[in-house]
Amino acid sequence: MKLKDLSLEELLKLIESWEKTSEEIYNYFAKRVEKYDEKLWSFLTTDFNGFEKNKEDTILKGLPISLKDIFSKKWTVTSGASKMLENFRPPFTSTVVERLEKEGISYIGKNNMDEFAMGGSGEKSAFKNTINPWGTDRIPGGSSSGWAAAVAAGLVPASLWTDTGWSVRQPASLCWIVGFKPTYGRNSRFWVHAMASSLDCPATFTKTVKDSALLYNIMNGQDEKDMTSIQEKDNISDDTFSKTSLKGKKIWVPKEYFEEGLEENVKIEIQNAIKKMEELWAEIKEISLPMTKYWVTTYYILMPAEVTTNLARLDWLRYGHNSEKEFWNVDEMYQNNRWEWLWEEVKRRTIIWNYVLSAGFYDAYYKKASQIRTLIIEDFDKAFEEVDAIVSPVSPEAAWKIGTKSTDPLKMYMADAYTIPASLAWLPWISVPCGFVEEDWEKLPVWIQILTQRLDEKGLFEIAHIYEQAVNLRSEMIPEGFED
Repeated sequence: MKLKDLSLEELLKLIESWEKTSEEIYNYFAKRVEKYDEKLWSFLTTDFNGFEKNKEDTILKGLPISLKDIFSKKWTVTSGASKMLENFRPPFTSTVVERLEKEGISYIGKNNMDEFAMGGSGEKSAFKNTINPWGTDRIPGGSSSGWAAAVAAGLVPASLWTDTGWSVRQPASLCWIVGFKPTYGRNSRFWVHAMASSLDCPATFTKTVKDSALLYNIMNGQDEKDMTSIQEKDNISDDTFSKTSLKGKKIWVPKEYFEEGLEENVKIEIQNAIKKMEELWAEIKEISLPMTKYWVTTYYILMPAEVTTNLARLDWLRYGHNSEKEFWNVDEMYQNNRWEWLWEEVKRRTIIWNYVLSAGFYDAYYKKASQIRTLIIEDFDKAFEEVDAIVSPVSPEAAWKIGTKSTDPLKMYMADAYTIPASLAWLPWISVPCGFVEEDWEKLPVWIQILTQRLDEKGLFEIAHIYEQAVNLRSEMIPEGFED
């Protein structure tokens, strides 16, 4: 394999064996970004002077990692892919980025995304739309579109993202890379632009399960600046990756995931993945999640309500664009400043969310959704009394063509049906490859997601790694058109 196809672990071995230097590897990826990003539009800003020397004694030894344009880096433009914050340079660096920098990452740029992480296709950036490297007319998924495309095309070996309801799993699945999110609270959210505070969690895109664990070990742990962070520091040891069999593991396949909405060609690949786990001696069980029918509705009440609260700070007085139009009262000020530079998806969700939080509808919508969320959590708690993990599809279909859903918000929202529940219940998850489907003569990736109970990242990595090694699809993870 060429450098662009290697994992973080493999690149580190090259440095340790003196076959390559950290600076050579950094410059190699910087040149790939310069050469190929005009085909993908995966980066919003780049900094090819981000390599720092004397990183030999750190864990990551100067390897390049890109950041979603929602992670603050001191005095570096962090816009959230919105014109509202086009020139915003934060005075702090987010905690998870600080921890990675301390252990040797070199910054290479900020990736494109759906504006303020609102979107499921990568078509909602205020600046440009990212392209899926597996098909020039296909969406890369969202909201973490740029990072998924960049890692898949070998422009960077890994990247840092956030996941609220699907923002890492879905683009990871559609672009053929590993997406991982720990239990809510494991990774600090300090100075990560908040979308929905009770759902957001910093997450990673990598080429392998072991790379995800490598970054997780560095990132997780209590942060006094984030009151939702978990006090316990977690550490995934090498022993986690020593097993080759799933014997003794009980895997649950919720029957509701395979009912209406899942495309047949994707369903076949998911079922083949489950059969593979059975061949690895896992015990496969089919159990029901009674609250399934309420997932999407609950999410699209709670998430928007939190988003509109967080967006309230974008009023020009604190942050954001200042309109040149005259205004005569506070309402006109907000209308001028927000309406000019917020795009349609952000506007749509803000209107919905203000409605469900209004005095006459709070009890009927937000309060009721919060109660249903508790029942969803209880659903999963009861399931994990019987099983070690849950396996399901990530997306009901492979990457669809650009523009086919962008004008129909309801269709776009329903694409989140399989990923939303884990976020509502604060569960850790990881998405791994299982196969391909063919559509219009194009070969498109299909992935599965694995969930475990809260705080069981060790069990999650163990199951995912065993499956990943057994299917051995690394050689298939290279889209055409991005050769050296």
